[in-house]
Amino acid sequence: MAEDGYVFKEEIHLTVLKTSLFFAGDGFTVYDSNGQLVFRVDTYGPDSRDTHELVLMDPNGRCLLTVRRKRPSLHQRWEGFKGERMDGDKPIFSVKRASIIGRSRASVTVEVYDNPGEEYQIEGCFSQRCCTVFNVIKESVAEIRRKVDPTTSVTLGKDVFSLSVKPGFDASFAMGFVLVLDQINGEDYVANNAATEPTVHPATDD
Repeated sequence: MAEDGYVFKEEIHLTVLKTSLFFAGDGFTVYDSNGQLVFRVDTYGPDSRDTHELVLMDPNGRCLLTVRRKRPSLHQRWEGFKGERMDGDKPIFSVKRASIIGRSRASVTVEVYDNPGEEYQIEGCFSQRCCTVFNVIKESVAEIRRKVDPTTSVTLGKDVFSLSVKPGFDASFAMGFVLVLDQINGEDYVANNAATEPTVHPATDD
């Protein structure tokens, strides 16, 4: 896993804000229920997308986890590295789509390298912000859901969503999954020419 400091005894509910709506993976900020910054992901313009590498940082900019697209890869395999990835580092996990058919709801498999019995399945539709991460015995360890404004009961736009992490599961690990899902979804979005999904974005105050 990534960092023991992000494993909690109680279920936590994080708010994930996508800081750019133009390119997949351009940036995220993640807050806890008290509004404190927990994670951030920064890139520096569209050119950085060509590296197919994203870095999850803590609020102080310390690198927790790096996810990188493995090429060539038919099933869009991504690999996760502890901390900042250096040449020669071995990944700690891999993420791949189970099938390249049925893109919008295809399940995603996560394999953990340093623990052969540890595997996760991500099921649902990330473009609709509705996914569940299951462990090998089909227990839910994390969920991605649309965010609802508690004061107005209005469902917010897809640039703001909730990430719930169950007790004992590494929240930085769960956020690494979000980064990969966002990249896969972004590539699907381009491939499908944005024609399959209607825009639902209620007016909200920025």
